[in-house]
Amino acid sequence: MKTPTNKTVIAWDVENWSRALKFWEEHCPVSNKEFNCLELGASKGGLSLWLALKGNNVYCTDLNGPEQAAYDIHKAYDCGSRITYGSIDATNIPFENSFDIIIFKSIMGGISFANQQNKKRIIEQVYKALKPNGRLLFAENLESTFMHKFFRKKFGTRGWNYLKMNEVDSIFSSFSSVKYTTTGFLGCFGRNEWQRNFLGKIDKTLEYFIPPRNRYIIIGQAVK
Repeated sequence: MKTPTNKTVIAWDVENWSRALKFWEEHCPVSNKEFNCLELGASKGGLSLWLALKGNNVYCTDLNGPEQAAYDIHKAYDCGSRITYGSIDATNIPFENSFDIIIFKSIMGGISFANQQNKKRIIEQVYKALKPNGRLLFAENLESTFMHKFFRKKFGTRGWNYLKMNEVDSIFSSFSSVKYTTTGFLGCFGRNEWQRNFLGKIDKTLEYFIPPRNRYIIIGQAVK
């Protein structure tokens, strides 16, 4: 079976965001577990591909269903038998005590732009849908520094409510345990993927000098 590249799984700003895969594997080994998994905000389905190729069964979802690219890539890696598809609103998940693993990357900011309370709502719905002792694997954009806020406002995605470090404990308070790390500083300033990856390599060295609260990605695991 072919092994996908980090770019295939992560899609963008790969140097920084792909560090989530290592963190998740260290804290929640997923290989050959036959876990029942749910990906929220799947878009091109990279995280569903990652879980399926490790021997798990995955429900790959987005608000209006995954993009065609998700179907294509899953077929290319011959893992379609382990993946089903659907449409799910992350603020209203129609399952309870159903999944061993729920996973998402970079969805909270867009969903909570019009309603700040949706950050908490997403996590409450995830908690409900997980089995006892089930795990949420997440990677999200942080508000980070004044410089990040300035350049994102000027050049970045419009309509995004970035997660703040001082919100994390409250938002995840229902879980029995939460472990997380932060990463990245320069990578998000790249104007194309080559620049983001080049800056991401610099970030790997800078991380020893950048305070955790000033990084722009949070990667974590929460146990129900």
